[in-house]
Amino acid sequence: MRILITGITGFVGSHLAEFALAKGDVDVFGTVRWRSRMENVEHMLDRIHLVDCDLRDAAAVRNTLNKVRPDYIFHLAAQSYVPISWTAPEETLTTNIISELHLLEAMRELDLDARIQVAGSSEEYGMVYEDEAPITEENPLRPLSPYAVSKVAQDLLAYQYNRSYGLFTVRTRAFNHTGPRRGHVFVTSDWCHQIALIEKGKKEPVIEVGNLEARRDFTDVRDIVRAYWLSLEKGEPGEVYNIGSGKAITTKELLDLLLSMTEEKIEVRQDLERMRPSDVMLLVTDYSKFNKATGWKPEIPFEKTAGDLLDYWRERV
Repeated sequence: MRILITGITGFVGSHLAEFALAKGDVDVFGTVRWRSRMENVEHMLDRIHLVDCDLRDAAAVRNTLNKVRPDYIFHLAAQSYVPISWTAPEETLTTNIISELHLLEAMRELDLDARIQVAGSSEEYGMVYEDEAPITEENPLRPLSPYAVSKVAQDLLAYQYNRSYGLFTVRTRAFNHTGPRRGHVFVTSDWCHQIALIEKGKKEPVIEVGNLEARRDFTDVRDIVRAYWLSLEKGEPGEVYNIGSGKAITTKELLDLLLSMTEEKIEVRQDLERMRPSDVMLLVTDYSKFNKATGWKPEIPFEKTAGDLLDYWRERV
């Protein structure tokens, strides 16, 4: 089997590449650009095939798909940092929507018999009311950031290309996920990074935080990539699936868990710069539709996820 992972050098992409390689009978290809950071895939460069391709270039995308002729495509590449979408909305919308459009058009033009998973986000749901939780795939989409709007557009493009052209598209809406290699601009990784710096004496014993009242559904990235694989192996074309733990914790509870893993006495200080113009206050999923289709359920306890992420930063600061 030949698979193509867009954004292979990223957090999720690198874990998915590892998962695919462990299966033993998969040739793994991944798209990169000249400025892609390689540290996440350095340990497997001799086992994967990297293809230079800017997904915003339609001709480059078509040439890449024609060259690789993948059986599975995992479309993970995106501008995925929500706060940046507020300061760079045009780049976020252009990068995320046009890149996917080029992939779908290339599949159609090449008559490529491949399955494509489009990685959506729980952020698509946006404003969720208490009586709507846990969230099913039928919940209204009320996006609250330019990033979320871009993911809704990606989601609907995949649906449209399935209905209009019969492409085998599967849409996944993953809820929050974290683990080793998570960039430190994301909340769980940011706090672990700060704790590691404090433990090494490289930062004053203060953690700067934003909103601590939001409730989130966290899953280990290693469970998420297993779900992504199953979405193409067992999912129905044209369908959309929520993926998450089905449990919600507040960001304060998450912070308390991380602070319990260090012997340092750390002050928590709110930083107004870390607050968003509008924040999603509740995201917790009902993943029963995906469980019924694939048998998937999360297996890694969040305490292990948090501990592994903290150790990841302890080894690097």
